[in-house]
Amino acid sequence: MTSARQLYLSIVKGIKVYPEKEAQAITFMLLEHYMRLRNIDVLVDRPVPETSAQPDWESIISRLNNNEPVQHIIGSTEFCGLEFRVSSSVLIPRPETEELVRMVTRDYAEPDKNISILDIGTGSGCIAIVLARFLPHVSVHAWDVSDEALAVAKENARQLIADVNFAKQDMLNVTFPLPGNIIQFDCLVSNPPYVTYSEAEHMRPNVLRFEPHEALFVEDSDPLLFYKAIADFGTHYLKPAGKCYVEINEHFGAETRQVFEDRNYKNVEILRDINGKDRFVRAIWE
Repeated sequence: MTSARQLYLSIVKGIKVYPEKEAQAITFMLLEHYMRLRNIDVLVDRPVPETSAQPDWESIISRLNNNEPVQHIIGSTEFCGLEFRVSSSVLIPRPETEELVRMVTRDYAEPDKNISILDIGTGSGCIAIVLARFLPHVSVHAWDVSDEALAVAKENARQLIADVNFAKQDMLNVTFPLPGNIIQFDCLVSNPPYVTYSEAEHMRPNVLRFEPHEALFVEDSDPLLFYKAIADFGTHYLKPAGKCYVEINEHFGAETRQVFEDRNYKNVEILRDINGKDRFVRAIWE
């Protein structure tokens, strides 16, 4: 009879392309997903009955060693305590983006009438869906240019019972009238493409090979392209005192702030993430 610890050590040993601590974390995710074995089960060396159905571990380890993200293998990831379906059509949600969501939920926690939030470039729908779940008094809208991403986002909203108004829209070429006959929003939030192609050489193969480049990268010649579009959009479609929250490239904090200041936004702030890096800009339209 195999024990949880024996199985854990066998999987960790087989994973070659990640540092040991990361391989351990991945293994815990796999054991939880496929075997319902928790960390404590490994620590106490719980027996695993031979009759327990197990996946093809050899195939899973091979996929990991081919740099396929574990989230794609199990088909989901956790974000703000909720489980989201992910695929190669959407970015895998990052912990930093959870911080972005928390900023918005804190600022709009007080119930108010007719509050509307737009998530620009929704991807898996993680931002919009969490906001809809945590702020039930708010009307949440979400746009993406990708049909495949929208399909994933809509399925996540259905599974998580979240009321989000999805629409296909390209922020670089917005079509009018706006979906849902919206005139103005109280809040814009976005995690747009912000990694320059010159930074790609420093990125891991699991990101470069398996996540959608159109959601990640922007040309080095215009790294603030999406921030300019979002800021311009907000000057027409944010209500007075409306707020804009964006996740940013840590190397362009001052430049991103300047984009909003040049368009007469007020109280433009650069905010740092849990690692102390410039990661967000918050601005108010007046």
